[in-house]
Amino acid sequence: MARLIKLKSNSDVRGNLTVIEKILPFDIKRIFYIYGVENPSIKRGGHRHKNTIQALISVAGSCVVDTDDGREKKTYLLDSPEQCLILEPEDWHIMKAFTKDCVLLVLASEYYNPEDYVREEYK
Repeated sequence: MARLIKLKSNSDVRGNLTVIEKILPFDIKRIFYIYGVENPSIKRGGHRHKNTIQALISVAGSCVVDTDDGREKKTYLLDSPEQCLILEPEDWHIMKAFTKDCVLLVLASEYYNPEDYVREEYK
């Protein structure tokens, strides 16, 4: 089941520093980010995974993530670089409502493998 965790940040007159250390339930094997989504009606994702766990962080701007684990549907607003949404493999997800300045950082437990993707929604 998807869940939000709070990342530790240190702030002072020099700005903010957010740390991702010893908090994720996996070792990071892949990092990518989504940005430059000019049209707020664009949707990304539309799948779940067989093995991959992901951590989603909106480091700038915001977006909405709809999840469905086959038992429960939830919607999350990612609008802070201190929020981290953990997606388990069974969490079918769609990212949407990107602000123009959104930079969505994704950390993954596995390397890219097209065989790991399940594109059918739960019924």
